[in-house]
Amino acid sequence: MEGLIDMVDSQELSRRQRNQLNHRRLAGFTLVWLLSLALVYFGHRYLWGGAALVTAAMVGLNIIAGIAMMIANKRLLAGLDELEQKVQLEAMALALGAGLVGGFAYSALSQTGILPFHAEISHLAVFIALTYLVAMVKGVKKYQ
Repeated sequence: MEGLIDMVDSQELSRRQRNQLNHRRLAGFTLVWLLSLALVYFGHRYLWGGAALVTAAMVGLNIIAGIAMMIANKRLLAGLDELEQKVQLEAMALALGAGLVGGFAYSALSQTGILPFHAEISHLAVFIALTYLVAMVKGVKKYQ
């Protein structure tokens, strides 16, 4: 997998070009991961009639796509300068903390019947993503 990500890096690129390339790679692998996840859900229901073996194989492919996305993200972070890394680290730390604390609180409210609906993992994913996005915007503004 690492070899696939390294293909274009054989040429000398400026730091800015390398960061743009790393952003595009991350976006591409994220899109592949999201599409493969959607395929698991919709394929299970509409394409292969709930066949467990096919669904398990598709989940395996989704995990591989997710690992490629994580490697691309690590690659992106390694190519950033110290200030950009600091902004990313602060945003990721806030998103992780908010996700853990908020996620367990949300689950507790759902499990105890206080929420009038069932807690879904997708709600937590959106909450974490929005927390990260807001923290990134604030971090960039803070260090401008």
